[in-house]
Amino acid sequence: MECPHLSSSVCIAPDSAKFPNGSPSSWCCSVCRSNKSPWVCLTCSSVHCGRYVNGHAKKHYEDAQVPLTNHKKSEKQDKPQHTVCMDCSSYSTYCYRCDDFVVNDTKLGLVQKVREHLQNLENSAFTADRHRKRKLLENSSLNSKLLKVNGSTTAICATGLRNLGNTCFMNAILQSLSNIEQFCCYFKELPAVELRNGKTAGRRTYHTRSQGDNNVSLVEEFRKTLCALWQGSQTAFSPESLFYVVWKIMPNFRGYQQQDAHEFMRYLLDHLHLELQGGFNGVSRSAILQENSTLSASNKCCMKGIYKTNSPKRERKENGASTVVTAIFGGILQNEVNCLICGTESRKFDPFLDLSLDIPSQFRNKRSKNQENGPVCSLRDCLRSFTDLEELDETELYMCHKCKKKQKSTKKFWIQKLPKVLCLHLKRFHWTAYLRNKVDTYVEFPLRGLDMKCYLLEPENRGPEHCLYDLAAVVVHHGSGVGSGHYTAYATHEGRWFHFNDSTVTLTDEDTVVKAKAYILFYVERQAKAGSDKL
Repeated sequence: MECPHLSSSVCIAPDSAKFPNGSPSSWCCSVCRSNKSPWVCLTCSSVHCGRYVNGHAKKHYEDAQVPLTNHKKSEKQDKPQHTVCMDCSSYSTYCYRCDDFVVNDTKLGLVQKVREHLQNLENSAFTADRHRKRKLLENSSLNSKLLKVNGSTTAICATGLRNLGNTCFMNAILQSLSNIEQFCCYFKELPAVELRNGKTAGRRTYHTRSQGDNNVSLVEEFRKTLCALWQGSQTAFSPESLFYVVWKIMPNFRGYQQQDAHEFMRYLLDHLHLELQGGFNGVSRSAILQENSTLSASNKCCMKGIYKTNSPKRERKENGASTVVTAIFGGILQNEVNCLICGTESRKFDPFLDLSLDIPSQFRNKRSKNQENGPVCSLRDCLRSFTDLEELDETELYMCHKCKKKQKSTKKFWIQKLPKVLCLHLKRFHWTAYLRNKVDTYVEFPLRGLDMKCYLLEPENRGPEHCLYDLAAVVVHHGSGVGSGHYTAYATHEGRWFHFNDSTVTLTDEDTVVKAKAYILFYVERQAKAGSDKL
């Protein structure tokens, strides 16, 4: 947005000697000394932590707003008010009075000059530190990402994602998808996009912003992001090129407002599917499939007709061609509707990529696992609520073709085909008269052995091992509303659980994961018989 407060708030010299030493992305908060999410005030150059750490940057602004009661108001009373600050990692600018990220600059271009100065400081610190890090790695010395596992020293190879301005919703989904091995490997093994224009024709090159809007490829930027996440880099990866493509092809996600992670995941998978169907940037779909023959014919599912979740708001037409998206996430529901007047039964098959599950109303006051007011809500309760027979209310009367009019009816869902990766979305946000509130109920979920056999239409046609699922990733929403708060993710990689909080990646344990208030759960079909623990 265009901010009107820059001229009165941006006052520091771009090469101010008041800046701390070292890399800006590692500067410490002047109050709590945390080096997570540092923000620099563009009025006084003081550094504080962001609102999702300890919130001292916002407190610095609030403390500066104390009215001056002992002085007469004058034109010069419009003094700097410490309203504008800059993220020391992404260099985005935020105004607390506007309560939004800003895109404009002062007449003298001071914001851009400060941004360039911080980038120069970052590059200088990186250059000075690169040789030292290289020697440490060559000598097999321990770095800040080393830990003890079963008595031996192991390096954390996971890489965080920089927050570009309320992009935690995107980061949590990307980190979750990067830990779904079959899905991630497909994209990482794709060749780089060939940009078939002029002198670059026939050469594999990478997309940059300077190459113009016609060359954007979501598949390519998604591939590059996945490749960067498990290379063992200590520096968080900035997904700005991917976010730029998201802005271009998904207008709903333009700007820096907080977004719904589930809605983003659905749009992302939909657009990846569409781009893979039709080929991208001159690479035909047949060429892509030829390069990636690892998907066997048995993995492909034909998605015809309406493509949707159980939510009526998300549907679009499909042309029936399968991609890695539908091969891995695609399942099929059977929707049975019975007229209560004449008994006529109607059946419809609905392909899905994820299932949106209501949290039963009787559990909605249960906010923690250890709370003692009644039983704990489990994932089984949510699945049972989704598949149980229900009578449709007066607003959902069924048009009976035999009765020739709308009649009362019952509805029931069966799962006709289970996907290889079962994505379960817990509907934590619901509309009241004017607001979208959050259901903060704790839902118990298993880490392994989720048994889906009892929800199948024809369970006898599936072996018991093909109905068991193990948890691969969890997306968690922290906060009270869909337009605010913060998203993080837990995911398992090579037998260890990690917590992904934007640029910070930490090793965690199963006990911590199972206590999380899950928003989206990713379960992977079990390939080999292991254990008998079930949900």
